[in-house]
Amino acid sequence: MSPPRLLIRPLLRPLLRPHLLRPIPIRTLTTTLPRAHTHLTPPPPGEGLKITFIDKDSTHHTFSVCEGDNLLDIAQEYDMEMEGACGGSAACSTCHVIVEDEGMYEKMEEPSDDENDMLDLAFGLTETSRLGCQVKMTKELDGLVVRLPSMTRNLQSSDFSQKK
Repeated sequence: MSPPRLLIRPLLRPLLRPHLLRPIPIRTLTTTLPRAHTHLTPPPPGEGLKITFIDKDSTHHTFSVCEGDNLLDIAQEYDMEMEGACGGSAACSTCHVIVEDEGMYEKMEEPSDDENDMLDLAFGLTETSRLGCQVKMTKELDGLVVRLPSMTRNLQSSDFSQKK
């Protein structure tokens, strides 16, 4: 029958015409390790910036960190209760912090429109509220004290789907 010959012929074509055989490049597989705790580099002795987190029980936790570290990464590094559901992309408000000193708040860069939109959804919003993922430590912020709110609000699309 003609149809089976048509199916076999393309498979045999390289065998019948060796000049059509080409070497297939070998691809290597590379992977990136997932980010997890202990991904921050500790500062050299005497060069660290101090940050203090006040948790929900009003306990103070002070850490020495490097310039450029953001508050979400710092909190997760030291197992503070800060979720960061969006992974630090300013798409949720679960890393909401309250800056205790208004003078320190004034030293920070202005929040972006995206950050302000997410802060509108945060529980316990104050005049000195920020998203921890958007605040990077600088020398001007050495000694920063932030309070973790008593609750966080993590809105997901599943929260709005109809229950059956």
